[in-house]
Amino acid sequence: MHSVGTVALGTSGTTAADVVAVARGNARIELSAEALTALAAARGIVDALAAKPEPVYGVSTGFGALASRHIGPDLRAQLQRNIVRSHAAGMGPRVEREVVRALMFLRLKTVCSGHTGVRPEVAQTMADVLNAGITPVVHEYGSLGCSGDLAPLSHCALTLMGEGDAEGPDGELRPAGELLAAHGITPVELREKEGLALLNGTDGMLGMLVMALADLETLYKSADITAALTLEALLGTDKVLAPELHAIRPHPGQAASAANMLAVLAGSGLTGHHQDDAPRVQDAYSVRCAPQVAGAGRDTMAHARLVAERELAAAVDNPVVLPDGRVESNGNFHGAPVAYVLDFLAIAAADLGSIAERRTDRLLDKNRSHGLPPFLADDAGVDSGLMIAQYTQAALVSEMKRLAVPASADSIPSSAMQEDHVSMGWSAARKLRTTVDNLARIVAIELYAATRAVELREGLTPAPATQAVIEAVRKAGVEGPGPDRFLAPDLAAADAFVRSGALVTAVEPVTGPLA
Repeated sequence: MHSVGTVALGTSGTTAADVVAVARGNARIELSAEALTALAAARGIVDALAAKPEPVYGVSTGFGALASRHIGPDLRAQLQRNIVRSHAAGMGPRVEREVVRALMFLRLKTVCSGHTGVRPEVAQTMADVLNAGITPVVHEYGSLGCSGDLAPLSHCALTLMGEGDAEGPDGELRPAGELLAAHGITPVELREKEGLALLNGTDGMLGMLVMALADLETLYKSADITAALTLEALLGTDKVLAPELHAIRPHPGQAASAANMLAVLAGSGLTGHHQDDAPRVQDAYSVRCAPQVAGAGRDTMAHARLVAERELAAAVDNPVVLPDGRVESNGNFHGAPVAYVLDFLAIAAADLGSIAERRTDRLLDKNRSHGLPPFLADDAGVDSGLMIAQYTQAALVSEMKRLAVPASADSIPSSAMQEDHVSMGWSAARKLRTTVDNLARIVAIELYAATRAVELREGLTPAPATQAVIEAVRKAGVEGPGPDRFLAPDLAAADAFVRSGALVTAVEPVTGPLA
């Protein structure tokens, strides 16, 4: 397991970069002295309350609809074990390793805030499990996104107790107890409030939001590049990208996308030929309005990033330990703020995929491509060219449209109507992950078509940035124009090229950093 850097957790939350570093880069986690002090202080408050005869929710009572029962000291350890075991009720396929690591790290972030009452040794065990590369088995279904991501977090807490199954750093599934022992980690014996504190957060949906934002930042830049290449291949005009036009409709995302496209097209010998053989007053919306659509998505991302930053600074638990010694119940575990932006992002990404597909289709249609061969085929009729690549793109767009239906508009009551309104944020996050994957594939297909189309414009010199893209993508194993061949490997190579950020990396030495 390759480790990249170290992340120190204090009491004031964490950053998106740290989440990605732990989830994807296997960064090690250290608990700061500040966090350990805050953990001990909050635990002292919980211990004092546990010694009193008055019932305190989560410390000496049951949970949810069973909160009215007072639990005596002799049953409280069993209560905490039981809540973890009973709530670890997920079903379906396993979720991805990076999602589980983000989930655990973000729960540890809240634990380290000093507002949960968890003992320092429990927090340290959480860090040790992550640092050892042990990944609990977490299932696709089980979270309603209210009282947090209960079932997913319960499966993680089960591993801390040495129960259930987990994946080791070698990728092998083994009993969690065996994996902990192999790495010298002692299973935790949960005390008052600790089981509840390990389960009660929006950590899964937040982790997936943070990683989606990281991926979408690359994909939106990539989509600006492919839109510019398509405009160029269609002999369109770059006059619509002039900054003074976008300044009079002052959406920052729109201005950024237009500036990116203009930078990519600088020095092109293909743009501006729209008045030659087949005069056009204006380019089609899918070309001309590319900055407006991508820009609106960028502004949606900016809002989502603000929500994520606030949530990363939050301590989500119920009840919480306050600095004045009170332990109070609250509703901060409700996932609505995160669920909404997860759905917003899916809607914006679906529209970006849709407009990219329309541009690709235009490149392939001899009636609208302004002189390009049908389907960009070598010998149309004998060769089908990229006809079915567009079918694949259309299928991906169609799925994205279905996935754009918001999960957060739904709710289903649970816990005997005590938890009678839920966010469905976990579901919003899961479908966004599929949407992001599909968007990368759609952008890759536009890249494949646009680079081929530019190369077919013999006698005209593309922009230096376009030339850099074509050179880089060909080196990456994506072949250029020619007779029909097995297309799937080319598309897979283009997908990997986009997803890795190599498309942006190919352009920026020419254009400078893209917005």
